[in-house]
Amino acid sequence: MQPPVSEPPADQILFQGNDFADWASLNDTIMGGSSRAGCHVSEDGLLLEGELVEAGGGFVSCRSPRLQPALDLSRFSALRLDVEGEGRTLKLALGCRDGALGLTELIPGGLRWVVDVATAADGVTRITVPFTDLRPTVRAKPVGLPLRFDASGITRIQLLHSKFGDAGDLNPGFRPGPIRLLIRSIHALP
Repeated sequence: MQPPVSEPPADQILFQGNDFADWASLNDTIMGGSSRAGCHVSEDGLLLEGELVEAGGGFVSCRSPRLQPALDLSRFSALRLDVEGEGRTLKLALGCRDGALGLTELIPGGLRWVVDVATAADGVTRITVPFTDLRPTVRAKPVGLPLRFDASGITRIQLLHSKFGDAGDLNPGFRPGPIRLLIRSIHALP
């Protein structure tokens, strides 16, 4: 008799529709900027709308509440986002519980695991982000320490449009002015 074959995990919907209800905007006003954008749930997903001002900051975002307990995605290898992004290059940022002496919570602004993601000018862009593509940063600056991303303890998910990319350089896909982003869903992939 052969041992039972374990099935690989299926895709898991993390957020769609009303799952986004507790998400909120976080904009450059926290650092003296003047961008104004807000997040709200629509029938199609989480909508970020407003005005992005480059001077004095240069970012707008939607982020999840602090996830407690932390989200355990250790059975998965990637996230998939369905986004209407106006052709902008966005940044996905994940906060996670870490084994690096608690740096995530001790550093103002926190340690975040980020990656730049491009979107199509029109329609929905399906973006797959392998966890291996995420890079540690603090306030849009890469961290040179040998840290390892821990998918078993994700504490926050954030999607930004920022004048800075994941490597700390200027984002070539940055566009100030009116902005309208729609996050339709976020899935975990095996």
